[in-house]
Amino acid sequence: MNNTFGYHAGLTIFGESHGKAIGAVLDGLPAGISIDWDAVRQEMARRAPGRNAMSTARQEADAFEIESGYFNDHTTGTPLCVLIRNNDQHSRDYDQLRHMMRPGHADYSGKVRYDGYNDYRGGGHFSGRITAPLVFAGAIASQILARESICIGAHILRIGQVADRHFAPCGESPSLFQQLKQQTLPVLDGTKAALMEQEILTAKSQLDSVGGLIEGQILGLPAGLGDPFFDSVESRLSHMFFSIPAVKGVAFGDGFDMASHHGSEINDSFYYDGTVVRTRTNHNGGINGGITNGMPVNFHLVIKPTASISKEQDTIDTDTQADCKLVIKGRHDPCIVQRAVPVVEAATAWTILDIFLGSRKTGGAHD
Repeated sequence: MNNTFGYHAGLTIFGESHGKAIGAVLDGLPAGISIDWDAVRQEMARRAPGRNAMSTARQEADAFEIESGYFNDHTTGTPLCVLIRNNDQHSRDYDQLRHMMRPGHADYSGKVRYDGYNDYRGGGHFSGRITAPLVFAGAIASQILARESICIGAHILRIGQVADRHFAPCGESPSLFQQLKQQTLPVLDGTKAALMEQEILTAKSQLDSVGGLIEGQILGLPAGLGDPFFDSVESRLSHMFFSIPAVKGVAFGDGFDMASHHGSEINDSFYYDGTVVRTRTNHNGGINGGITNGMPVNFHLVIKPTASISKEQDTIDTDTQADCKLVIKGRHDPCIVQRAVPVVEAATAWTILDIFLGSRKTGGAHD
């Protein structure tokens, strides 16, 4: 198992959903950075469970403890280690899941992969609980990127049948991103929030769950970041995005809609805005040949419906090696899209920080 991501900014995550604690080691951070810890706590609170009827009833403050790498109010340049203790585990709810495999979960695949030694309680290391240290890391990365005028925002593009409008392809304002962070259901069209909430609560009342789409945008990236082929900006971001539990699809710019258009319709024409090169449209999402072109990077992700539902389902019992019925107990989100928004922003921030630090070492980006 490799739990480390990044070349120049390395992120290692550890822990299990029902273990004593979860956490992360952040390596490669520049020395001398003063962190706004209140801002980090605000990001952690956006992801934390138990905030309303649309999320799991599990109560976790996601309070963090800094074990190393921060001294005299600055990063030291050595690995920054964070610990987030688990305080509200109901492990007894998961006793049957040692041998009764939840449909849609990693119970069966994980049991095969680790010969039955994996921690199955609450999904163990496969759990969405492990995204808490990722949000911590992203909150740190966002503050470092902000010093370079790079900012990241995301909103709920769809929940079930309710859709929000898209970000302006050629860029929104950073102030809008800050407004979205204050919303329980971050949407651009305020009339959609209540409809999305109803969509979630209806699924919950039916003992079911619902999925959706998240759209993200990165502002302030200079042209020239990234590499062609294996380490393209799309490749690096997609690698991280697919590490987020429940992400089942990723697209950049117009994405799959490009399949129904001609090249003349989706090529983005260049022009000079004074001495700055821009494109008149942004169908390609700010990336050409795997390298940023100076326009906003736009992307959207598919978030599948939460696998844990309270309806009776068909599955298998690996002890008896027979088919069986399963009713999942415990506390679960009827929709994880709204809690995934800060996770997506964090994953984006850490990946872009890694790419950006690499460009400084190679001189690969141009204003």
